Amino acid sequence: MTEPGSEKNTVQSLAKGFRVLQAFTAERTEMTLAETARAAAIDNATAFRFLNTLVQLGYVERVEGTRRFRLTLKCLDLGFNAIARADLRTLARPLLRSLVGETIEAASIGVPDGADVVYVERMQAGLARLGVDVRIGSRVPAYSTALGQAILAFLSRETQIRLLESRPRQRLTAATLTDLDALLARLDQVRAQGFALSDQENVSGLRVLAAPVLDSDGLPIAGLSVAAPAVAMPLEAFDAAARAPVMAAARTLSRALAAGGTFAAPRANER
Repeated sequence: MTEPGSEKNTVQSLAKGFRVLQAFTAERTEMTLAETARAAAIDNATAFRFLNTLVQLGYVERVEGTRRFRLTLKCLDLGFNAIARADLRTLARPLLRSLVGETIEAASIGVPDGADVVYVERMQAGLARLGVDVRIGSRVPAYSTALGQAILAFLSRETQIRLLESRPRQRLTAATLTDLDALLARLDQVRAQGFALSDQENVSGLRVLAAPVLDSDGLPIAGLSVAAPAVAMPLEAFDAAARAPVMAAARTLSRALAAGGTFAAPRANER
């Protein structure tokens, strides 16, 4: 039997089409045909055919009066179909809004996706001065973030190790934990206390406190986090200000989702 990832089971033209879509970024919102070809690592003739096809399908449009192309809002459908999680996001918004204020500059919900956490909702008051650009759909590695650690802590040990070992663990700041044993000890601590506290482990100058959102079986559906700049207050003061509200909001969201009975923990993490 052929392996699922073999050449025989892949459509290379489809892969090239997605490379064209992925060539457009926040920094490259509009490109000419030649620029798109270079960014997607394909020749101009191939780029021409793919761009014309994507224009006909409605995912790309020509910028009027120029020779440039850009993505359309139809592309959002692809992402939002995957991360919409309507009940989670709808229930989370008022809770996140209540957490943001003078002390807390941002509050977020993230869901597990393999070794990453994907942001699905966020309320933000600032953080521009820290250079943090987190949007709905942004992904962060679970091992280096309070949000990820709050989720990982409530998975089985076997699953924790598998996810932590599934990719190289880079030292993102001087405080990032990368040693497996140290990370497992941290996850044990997070599970025991019910929250994760990160002091500039993923982004220098940023402190984050997160708690898990659990289903009725005690498995993590998501994580709820708040963030503040390290310069705003000492770590102890941030912990004191954020811990109780975040844990209460996570419990409230867990109960609300359980009562609705329409959302289950992503079982992919347990495969």
